[in-house]
Amino acid sequence: MSSTTDLAGYTAVVTGASSGIGRAIAEQLAAHGVYVVISGRDETALDAVVSAIQAGGGAAVGIPVDLRDPLTVNLLVDAAITNTGRLDIFVNNAGVSYLGTILDADIEQWRNMLETNVLALLAGSKAAVTAMRAGGRPGHLVNISSVAALDPNSGVYGATKHAVNVITNTLRQELVDDPIKVTSIMPGLVATNIGRNVDPALLAGLVAMSGIDVEIVPGERLPDEVLAGAQAALSEIMMSPEDIAAAVLFAVTQPKGVDVTEIVVRPNKPANL
Repeated sequence: MSSTTDLAGYTAVVTGASSGIGRAIAEQLAAHGVYVVISGRDETALDAVVSAIQAGGGAAVGIPVDLRDPLTVNLLVDAAITNTGRLDIFVNNAGVSYLGTILDADIEQWRNMLETNVLALLAGSKAAVTAMRAGGRPGHLVNISSVAALDPNSGVYGATKHAVNVITNTLRQELVDDPIKVTSIMPGLVATNIGRNVDPALLAGLVAMSGIDVEIVPGERLPDEVLAGAQAALSEIMMSPEDIAAAVLFAVTQPKGVDVTEIVVRPNKPANL
């Protein structure tokens, strides 16, 4: 029987890790002995994640960057190599979503999604593979996509996630002779801050379900307790970030001869929000 890979001593980069899925992935990897380099735009939130990981006995460093500048990804890879001499896992998790119709959308919202969800992922993938090849050891690239990529009517956000799947599949073919695995994770509805840009009425409903008395401003970070409360109240249709982190951990701990190319993770029931 094949045994799973022991991650102790590995180094990983996780983008978009100041909250939500990225934070859960970083914490899960750190709990398994991985040194984690995390990024996000909010330095205070990153510091909190690093402190939580260290309090649990793990090792991490936070680097505040705006990945809409594709060159900033090199800071993350450089930190991994400088601090540990290696890069084993790179998780392209950073993402942003603006829902709604194409005709009513703000063109800057499209630019934000394309630069964050697609261009930053491309830059991260290239930088990660370059470092992994230079290190001469096996590596794993994990791209967080979405079930929206499987829906032909999912708007610009879905189009960016379809691009993620196409890029992931293309990279897998380009790396067929390298010891670098490439995995796409496609989550369904998850209680994360990516939902902060949805319709204000829907946000108000989520806050009410959470049972937390707090004023929410559309576009601003949602309190952790609101997200946790909403997920608990809607557990049949909304997953937790830890559910997606478990899928990532499953993919990166498979033995050398097993390549998990994609994982679709859905809640028990479809959301009709």
